[in-house]
Amino acid sequence: MEYTRLGATGLEISALALGCMSFGDPERGNHPWTLGEERSRELIKLAVELGFSFFDTANVYSDGSSEEILGRALGDFASREEIVIATKVRGAMGSGPNRQGLSRKAILQEVDASLRRLGVEYVDLLQIHRLDPATPIEETLEALDAVVRAGKALYLGASSMYAWQFANARALQKELGLARFVSMQDQYSLIMREEEREMLPYCLDAGVGVIPWSPLGRGKLAKPWGETTARTETDEVAKHNYRQAVDSDHAIVDEVGWIAEERGVPRAHVALAWVRGNPAISAPIIGVTNEEQLREAVAGLSVRLTPEERQRLEAPYVPRLPESF
Repeated sequence: MEYTRLGATGLEISALALGCMSFGDPERGNHPWTLGEERSRELIKLAVELGFSFFDTANVYSDGSSEEILGRALGDFASREEIVIATKVRGAMGSGPNRQGLSRKAILQEVDASLRRLGVEYVDLLQIHRLDPATPIEETLEALDAVVRAGKALYLGASSMYAWQFANARALQKELGLARFVSMQDQYSLIMREEEREMLPYCLDAGVGVIPWSPLGRGKLAKPWGETTARTETDEVAKHNYRQAVDSDHAIVDEVGWIAEERGVPRAHVALAWVRGNPAISAPIIGVTNEEQLREAVAGLSVRLTPEERQRLEAPYVPRLPESF
């Protein structure tokens, strides 16, 4: 494993973050493809052994069971002082009032609930899981600052939004003397490059660490075009994010395959190497469902693409709408 810093902060993280959406009770929430506790613990244990120190989850993943499973596993297999736990707040954790969003009440009560599920006194990185248009941004930012001041989160991060929204929020934090967002978790891959226009240049200039989700295009870039898995058949999030048909996707997936064949490496190595080659990126977030995917991801850290290979991979791209906002 390689290690780096989260943007301009002093926080050391593994060069790959392990996304924990795959870990959860398949009977809870809307992810029937999750692995359950026994299989999840096996993969988390292996991840720690391989050097992963950065784990990303969210309160809404499998109705909180992802946090529960991750917390118990890390408590058994890892040193709290060496690992970085990131979670998110905003999604609905119940059907009644005040069980979702980014109001002061929702943030404070849901952060406490996440800490109980994780079995920790603080999280290293607390992220807002998109914006909440129903809550004034000042209320959200002041509540997040209160969480940091209470010692329940060490750093703050945000996720998918427009660059102007993120820049405005960080400017307001500075103006009000509040803890600032130090990371951006957005969608970035060879088949979703819209963040190159504004968000990534802004983050690079501002020293904000970028930890992109779906760097393999929800798995599309890791296998031949049209090949499916049990997850792709049932993953409603992926179906939503890629509901827009873009002809260039097929050409890009084919190019990934050709370069992987030329190099004698898995396709995932090529797709991840391309993402990691952008200087704004701190650590891509990868999701896994088996040991081979974990080992392959770490082995791929040594792959560096040539400028000619990057040009081949980028040439077919056609702009698409940022569907995940």
